Amino acid sequence: MGLGGTWDGVPYTAADIAHAEAAVEAALDIGITVFDHADIYRRGKAEAVFGELLDRAAGLRERIVVQTKCGIRQADGHHPGMYDLRGTHILRSVEESLTRLRTDVIDVLLLHRPDPLADPQDIAKALTSLHGQGLVRRFGVSNMSAAQIAHLQGHLDIPLVANQLEMSLGSRDWVEAGVLVNTPAAAGNGFPHGTVEYCHAREIQLQAWGALAQGRCTGDGDSPTARHVAALAARKETTPETILLWWLQHHPARIAPVIGTSRPDRIRACRDAVGREPGLTHEEWYDLWVTARGGPLP
Repeated sequence: MGLGGTWDGVPYTAADIAHAEAAVEAALDIGITVFDHADIYRRGKAEAVFGELLDRAAGLRERIVVQTKCGIRQADGHHPGMYDLRGTHILRSVEESLTRLRTDVIDVLLLHRPDPLADPQDIAKALTSLHGQGLVRRFGVSNMSAAQIAHLQGHLDIPLVANQLEMSLGSRDWVEAGVLVNTPAAAGNGFPHGTVEYCHAREIQLQAWGALAQGRCTGDGDSPTARHVAALAARKETTPETILLWWLQHHPARIAPVIGTSRPDRIRACRDAVGREPGLTHEEWYDLWVTARGGPLP
């Protein structure tokens, strides 16, 4: 999302291309080969800049997995921002993403957010068509509950393989929901209960967007959590970013973090989360959680 310059209609520049190239090189250097996009990021310019890199770097496309999302329409002066999972919109969005990305196929397409007016049969028809034409290899969802996934999957023969949700040490509703059952605090937790378990049981990959918590839990923030993360990183001889990613990866669902940042230095700070097994003990994982929540478990 950080690629492509500004969020307005101003075209991206050579400097924006250079920034994207540095970010991608940093990712490849540490072993990251999955790149997550969405058609709305920088109003399409994030995909377009990435497409420039694919066009310039011989063999790069074959070395990586390209994932993108569709289903959000931004306000345009005629209509408010809205969600649109009509089959015609999905088909058009994929065609436009393929053009911007300068590729013949999208490896994974995620439906970005639930559309209350969506017809699951219409969605299934569009996804089946894209798969049959060889334009999209696999499909998933984003920001959906277990019930919403099950409803869609009931009309779709192709398995849904991913669900991307906000999950981090800074955004913990997903893990809190599992322990607040039968407590008054459960009323204040909006995470759809059972979604983590549903995805885990069906081998639907949980992808954590916002995994680095926008810097609130690392050196960019001065808080008890940030200090605890920094101290643990020093003891483990790694980086605070790695500790945050290990906290997600240590979960039995084997959550896949989407690191989000386009800063090369911060990408490289995630190296140990790519190349090593999560290096946290059971006790250390809980220490991080309790520190971040600011109080004892129920």
